[in-house]
Amino acid sequence: VQLQASGGGLVQAGDSLRLSCAASGRTYNMAWFRQAPGKEREFVADISRAGSTYYADSVKGRFTISRDNAKNTVYLQMNSLKPEDTAVYYCAADYRSTAGLTTSRSGYSYWGQGTQVTVSS
Repeated sequence: VQLQASGGGLVQAGDSLRLSCAASGRTYNMAWFRQAPGKEREFVADISRAGSTYYADSVKGRFTISRDNAKNTVYLQMNSLKPEDTAVYYCAADYRSTAGLTTSRSGYSYWGQGTQVTVSS
């Protein structure tokens, strides 16, 4: 399975962006992670095939993850963006139908190439 992320860009603080990630095949749990310069890649949000979701505390209430199973696509709607949201955003997917949602990178087998999100103050 290949993942193609898109939708990043340069915005001002308080603006919104919507990221998309299209998978080439069927996937189960899908997630977004991000990596800021000089920092570890961190969990942002994930979603099961049935629509259960989980968010990092830092984005809860501002970001919304969703998916369209018919299109094998996951989305990340990002509102009220802050400069500290600046990072490369990666989508990830798991092929296992019975795995629970996880914030760990090791829980995901497939990774997209990343899309840059820059939020200016």
